[in-house]
Amino acid sequence: MILPGKKRIAAIDIGTNSFHLIIAEVNEDGELKLLDRQREFLRLGSEFGEDLSFISDNEKAKAISVLKNFSTLAKYHKANIRAVSTSAVREANNKTEFIEAVFKETGIKVETIEGTEEANLIFLGMKNALPINDKSVLGIDIGGGSTEFIYGVNGSPVFAESVKVGAVRLSKKFFPDFVITESLIKYCTEYVEQQIQLNDKIQTNLNLDFAVGSSGTVDTICLIKQFQNKDEIKPRLNGYTFDKSEFDDIYSFVMSLKNPSERMSVPGIEAKRADIIPAGFIILKKAFELFNIKKMVLSEYALREGVVFDLINKGNRAI
Repeated sequence: MILPGKKRIAAIDIGTNSFHLIIAEVNEDGELKLLDRQREFLRLGSEFGEDLSFISDNEKAKAISVLKNFSTLAKYHKANIRAVSTSAVREANNKTEFIEAVFKETGIKVETIEGTEEANLIFLGMKNALPINDKSVLGIDIGGGSTEFIYGVNGSPVFAESVKVGAVRLSKKFFPDFVITESLIKYCTEYVEQQIQLNDKIQTNLNLDFAVGSSGTVDTICLIKQFQNKDEIKPRLNGYTFDKSEFDDIYSFVMSLKNPSERMSVPGIEAKRADIIPAGFIILKKAFELFNIKKMVLSEYALREGVVFDLINKGNRAI
């Protein structure tokens, strides 16, 4: 039962590598209570070619199945749905067909958001997860198709940019069989640097208190660190921290494992992420170097939470 003055929002993030749902209740003061969350690993645009330009019928059918389940859960909670899609959908040649099919089968209206809006929503999520409103931080969210870089000072973004380097995209381009070699790592690393530097809005000479990381690659690093240090394994990792030295050690270890089956054996690496994790690590490694990052703090909030807070900030006009 929804009490008077309370609203429930179901935010869906249709990503390139996974689909996420959070259901939250918002009271009259704008305070947020998470009621449920779901995640399904599902790749879009990855069956053909390396440029994420087409969503296959098979991928579409799987996506509709997942979104039907999300819709059922939202209805159970009596929550209003806002669904946003990112890199794989916005780049797909058949995105209109995909969006229409999803609406026809599920009743969910999918918004295709541009990279800058995605970056701003991610930062909105981050600053509601961590006390960064009086800090100088670089937010980094490594997705399947793109990586978002947001430089925030005292809670306001100075720049919020999306770069077409993601763990799925780079794996398809440089490691199509998911086996890594030193030469391929080198080529991939050079490509990541080039793509970041091509965006003239991204400044690298920043005076940072620390960096904030969200999504799968950063989650994986924190999980590996927990297991390696024999820390207490916690269900929530928000605020978990690692420094450059710790990341370098984990990077060297994971990148020495040449194929997914070896990487799957590492505590902290999810089986469904073992194939693409090297590409994510390469992106983060280059970011640490380019931005001279000394420390990174994990934010459990990212795009989907940003969607919720965006609706709250707008007075729930879209609900």
